[in-house]
Amino acid sequence: MSERMYHINLCKEELEGAKAVILPGDPGRVPKIAALLQEAKPLAQNREYTSWLGRLEGQPVAVVSTGIGGPSAAIAVEELAQLGVETFVRVGTCGGMQLDVKAGDLVVVNAAIRMEGTSREYLPIEFPAVADFEVTAALRDEAQALGFAHHVGVVQCKDSFYGQHDPASMPVGYELQNKWNAWIKGGALASEMETAALFTVSSVRRLRAGAVMLCIWNQEREAAGLPQEREFDTEKAIRTAVGAIARLLRAAP
Repeated sequence: MSERMYHINLCKEELEGAKAVILPGDPGRVPKIAALLQEAKPLAQNREYTSWLGRLEGQPVAVVSTGIGGPSAAIAVEELAQLGVETFVRVGTCGGMQLDVKAGDLVVVNAAIRMEGTSREYLPIEFPAVADFEVTAALRDEAQALGFAHHVGVVQCKDSFYGQHDPASMPVGYELQNKWNAWIKGGALASEMETAALFTVSSVRRLRAGAVMLCIWNQEREAAGLPQEREFDTEKAIRTAVGAIARLLRAAP
């Protein structure tokens, strides 16, 4: 057996040559995603990392949770890459920032604002956190084919959940709020916590990465007094991610 990765508790043989992985944050979503694969089976569970393996288009595909935030997501990508994985698709949730990004909509991420710390230990802040074009196109095409309301664009990626939701309580709240307003004026679609690290690590390690997320609510719509409901069912994002992986596998030489 090859070396077992310290954090995700997997070795190369257990992945059976899988080149693609779906990355939810929540370990509880892993079995739900794996249920859409064939011959799905659990592999390991350690800390925030729960993993399953299944097959899609006749090829092995892994599902591995990353937990919350950039540090644990970067660890998952680093260790999976050492085991031979080349394509990463994050499935998660986000909060809308533009008024037309409604709860229940999907956001296909093509780039992330690096307002977090993990990516800065890989590349200078001037380097953009950008998704792979082919992965992003596959996610967009699948969302469109399934008839799901979706948006393609930039998200803001941060480390502090409560820094976003209660900036006034923070000593640096003035800075947080001013930057938040700037991101909105620049067209940022939504806010979340993992894609900047995912995209940056993937750039450095020469991997392919993309992300699709469910908008669970939009604080800007709420502040504007617009109709606002919360949506927590990630099925549409999951189906989009699985379908996109299938498209990529069919297109592979």
